[in-house]
Amino acid sequence: MLEGSILQQLESALENTNRPLNLGVYYKNTLVALCHALEDCILAAGSQPLVITAFQRGKWYLQEAERYHDLAQKSRHVVIMAAPDTGFADHPTSKLPNVDLVALNSQDPVAQEWHLIILAPSYTAMVLCQELSEADYGVGGRPTADLERKFYGFWTFEPARVEKTIELAIAHINTYNPELAQQLNSHVQAIAQEASQVEPDDLNAIVSRVVDYLQTSEYSIKQIEHHQVLDSNLVSNELQAFLRLGQLIDLADTGNPLAAAEVAAIAEIMGQLLNLPAWQIKRLRLASLLHRIALQSVNVQYGEAPSCPLVPAAQVLRTMPRLSAIAQIINHLSERWDGSGQPAGLSGEAIPLESRIVGLVADFQQRFTHLSQSHTKEEALSTAFAQCQQEQGKAWEPKLVDTLELLARGMQQGLTLPVSPTKISSGMWLIDEERGEVGMRK
Repeated sequence: MLEGSILQQLESALENTNRPLNLGVYYKNTLVALCHALEDCILAAGSQPLVITAFQRGKWYLQEAERYHDLAQKSRHVVIMAAPDTGFADHPTSKLPNVDLVALNSQDPVAQEWHLIILAPSYTAMVLCQELSEADYGVGGRPTADLERKFYGFWTFEPARVEKTIELAIAHINTYNPELAQQLNSHVQAIAQEASQVEPDDLNAIVSRVVDYLQTSEYSIKQIEHHQVLDSNLVSNELQAFLRLGQLIDLADTGNPLAAAEVAAIAEIMGQLLNLPAWQIKRLRLASLLHRIALQSVNVQYGEAPSCPLVPAAQVLRTMPRLSAIAQIINHLSERWDGSGQPAGLSGEAIPLESRIVGLVADFQQRFTHLSQSHTKEEALSTAFAQCQQEQGKAWEPKLVDTLELLARGMQQGLTLPVSPTKISSGMWLIDEERGEVGMRK
């Protein structure tokens, strides 16, 4: 990683925190699709963003200059950083009053980076990457096909990380243009003030757009010689889009920020106690990591069931065909063993097994977390399980409640849940490539 680059500075700022950067490798074709999706969300956003980009060289900006003309009409300010090429400053977009170019020195490490940073009162998103060096590419050297170029970094919707990166980017711009940096800082302050006064943009719609653009890119690369590798990178990022949405929901819940990870850990242990096969435990883990998308999308409160015939989150997940099984699980999380639940009124074993497990575990985890704020761990575990047990045979399958009891007793006796932050950029192991679906039996 290049010393002094924005990516390196952000990594250094976060390395001693409990959530360091989770970096991955992205092909250029993936980044093009991803950036286009995030950029086009600006056109539908409910507020005007500050946009800061790094294009490496001016020639790459010129390929996107027409798009940025449209984006500038919906933005409060657009800043484009790149090492200048012929025509870099001559395009009409560069003459717009709210567009500024920062001509990077050829030795500037940011000239090797590809950034898209979007900060608005209602919407934040970011791509932060730098191209692999000759040494990183190894003996094969740089690829001859432009779309196969590789970049190292990450992307996110997380406001705190976007805000920190904007701060670093403005500090870098300050070394070239202090007056512009001061203007950008004023925009950041104004956005912070407006954020509490506007409705956030619909992240489900944004994620759907990202997945759609990545899938469109999948279809367009089928004639490329090494398209399988590029295709895999696109699919990985489709999955990342949903995992990042789930992560953002957890982070917004300050009272229960580890919900998804803890539900996944408990559900996996439940699956092992029930002797479920590996493919089904894989389903349990991914459904657990995404289960709060369903609750968020229909505003389901504790103990409440959605009233719609199809949970909106299931529709969002179905935009990625490989997640059809997960969409089915999430769609039936609020069914009840006695048939009184929603959305389909299924009962007994007609409810998917994974839905029964994740639904029970999510209810138990939420009760336990809430009780832990005013009780000892042992008391919280005992009370949370007792409350779930009261619903045995009504909301929950009796056998699963008995299995949960074994786990709750183990936790009371010191069993530690194997909870760890989800490595979003390396989540492809959750997808069974042989069958093209998540957790399908081989």
